[in-house]
Amino acid sequence: TGVQTCALPISGLKEPLLVAGSDGVGTKLELAQAYGQHHNVGIDLVAMCVNDVITSGAEPLFFLDYIATGKLSPEAMAAVVEGIADGCRQSGCALLGGETAEMPGFYSAGEYDLAGFCVGIVEKSQLLDGSKVQIGDVAIGLASSGVHSNGFSLVRKIIDTQGLNWQDCPAILAGSSLGEVLLTPTRLYVKPVLRLLRSGLDIHAMAHITGGGIPENLPRCLGKGHSVQIYRKSWPVLPIFHWLAQMGSVSAEAMFNTFNMGIGFVIIVPSDLAQLTINQLQSSGINAYQIGEVIAGKGEIVGLD
Repeated sequence: TGVQTCALPISGLKEPLLVAGSDGVGTKLELAQAYGQHHNVGIDLVAMCVNDVITSGAEPLFFLDYIATGKLSPEAMAAVVEGIADGCRQSGCALLGGETAEMPGFYSAGEYDLAGFCVGIVEKSQLLDGSKVQIGDVAIGLASSGVHSNGFSLVRKIIDTQGLNWQDCPAILAGSSLGEVLLTPTRLYVKPVLRLLRSGLDIHAMAHITGGGIPENLPRCLGKGHSVQIYRKSWPVLPIFHWLAQMGSVSAEAMFNTFNMGIGFVIIVPSDLAQLTINQLQSSGINAYQIGEVIAGKGEIVGLD
């Protein structure tokens, strides 16, 4: 997993860099298979890759998938591929194809695994690598759609320990079942972020909040000598996270180290551009909040304890 860059001559571009990212959906697939809903994990697969690629300032170009299964279920695989195609359409990138492997004996009947690979492009002069970040910059958090695709080992443990099932509808979820809420696909941030980049807004860095939450992912986009002071009460934490913390007796520290906690992507900008950034994101349909600021430090995330 992760993002890598390489230079490649391309007509019409001065110093183009290709940016590649690969990822999977993880144990969320067990929920999709148990619940019999496969479309949304196809979107998850695309989102996990393209959201990584755009943190470098790159525009996703194309996507490939790999599907491994014990015995091919045409209906389930069709739903997965439809979800992948849907995710690519929403991200503006081409689905070039992929590979499907049947491995009976390795995967049980009805089981499958997914992996994806995305390539994007950016001018070398516009590559975001943390070098533009300055003390005093602000962190703008973009709302997540839910748990996204990380932390499902803990989610499944909580469900099993409490003797619950995916069809249960806790009151805090306002009539929705656990399966419905937890299978909400990872939000695709590509189009709103590309609009910001194309508007000429001075973006200094970006981070996709995945496994490890804010504490592990946000420091990756900083420069040397930087930390981030987080304003913990500056955004609404989604009901599903309150429910998981309560039912699993999970500490706040463990929650922030496992889940996105309602923030799926972070953009670092100069302080005088904070409100403009938020306004533009909200005009694109994304709720956004000023969740912190860059301070002197050694890569720590301060304020989550």
